[in-house]
Amino acid sequence: METFDIGIIGAGPAGYTAAFQARKLGKSVVLFEKDFVGGVCLNRGCIPTKTILHSAELFEEMKLSEELGLVVSDISVDFAKVIERKNKVVEKLRKGLELGLKSAKVTVVNEFAEIVDAKTIKAGENIYSCSEIICAIGSEPAIPPCFKFDGEFVLNSDDILNLETLPKSVVIAGSGAIGCEWARIFSAFGVEVVVVELAEHLLPLADIEVSKRVERIFKSKKIKFYTKTFVEKIENGAVILSNGEVLNPDFILMATGRKPRMHEKIEGVRYIGDVAGSIQLAHFAIKEAFEHVAEINFEKDLVPAVIYGCPEIAWVGKREQDLEVGTFEKSTHLISALGKSHCDNCTEGFIKILSQDGLVVGAHIVSKEASSLIQQLTIAIQNKIPVEKLKEVCFAHPTYSEGIFDCICNL
Repeated sequence: METFDIGIIGAGPAGYTAAFQARKLGKSVVLFEKDFVGGVCLNRGCIPTKTILHSAELFEEMKLSEELGLVVSDISVDFAKVIERKNKVVEKLRKGLELGLKSAKVTVVNEFAEIVDAKTIKAGENIYSCSEIICAIGSEPAIPPCFKFDGEFVLNSDDILNLETLPKSVVIAGSGAIGCEWARIFSAFGVEVVVVELAEHLLPLADIEVSKRVERIFKSKKIKFYTKTFVEKIENGAVILSNGEVLNPDFILMATGRKPRMHEKIEGVRYIGDVAGSIQLAHFAIKEAFEHVAEINFEKDLVPAVIYGCPEIAWVGKREQDLEVGTFEKSTHLISALGKSHCDNCTEGFIKILSQDGLVVGAHIVSKEASSLIQQLTIAIQNKIPVEKLKEVCFAHPTYSEGIFDCICNL
């Protein structure tokens, strides 16, 4: 029996972060992973999807290159090459992570691990004694109980990454991060896309004005969508919607969220990341690991959300629909008012800031670089920096960041 200070099951963002932080504190660590290190985010989520999305964005931009004075002819998509690059990026990052764990002297066991009790883990034929156990086994694609994934016609977010050729048409059920990003990917590559959303608006977790802007963007890209609608039946290659529409796509992507991996909770074991059943974002999982192992706390109500594509979509804090009318101030600044947006040929979107009692309480951005811009406002909200103090900050020109300054100056 081997003995360790900490045993961690699952080498995704929560697990590997916990391992690195524990080693920094001088603790002995054994990390169990039955699949590849990096978890869903690196292998079947954030990284591969964004890699494919970059190719899609570049292809879409190249089709407009003549507007920029660049003549490019015979543009086409070699989807096999797109996937090949995706695989190379994932492999490179995975090898980097494996090397990092080895350098940190984390013992990695590539076996299915079972928690025997709060101090004992079994993997293969071996038993490991651990003073503390952290379970970070993540989540898996969710699907309405009346359907099932078959990997051919009914696909989940894992299956979609195994595509070898582009479809001609696709139905996407759900318009959260996964649904919106894949709708953008397929649309950019010329695929006919239909998005089906049960809620009243697309991207229902976003601020209402962001949701409406996403709908406008989808219409401009000829992405068809139905709201207040659900998939009622799937049979014989047909997708039948609750509104009576019958669709015949090459397949349907069920982007209906993820669920924590099934696991019997054992008292005395710490559960972090997606398996804990809270916010299912890699950066939330990473911060949970820091909080538990390194005792570095974070504001759980201030977790930025980002939807990638062009333009990016990001938000943090309160939404307009969360606040009582008359209790807050709102300022909105159009991205098209920024010189940098015209230089980049990316004028779509806006920056919206909500304030109460002289403090920023919410920020919502649709813009190129929104994923970076939102961090500035997250820092301002968390540190309760008064709006008047933010007005004293000098923002570089020409940038998208100065849109934040322009927006603040109207509060």
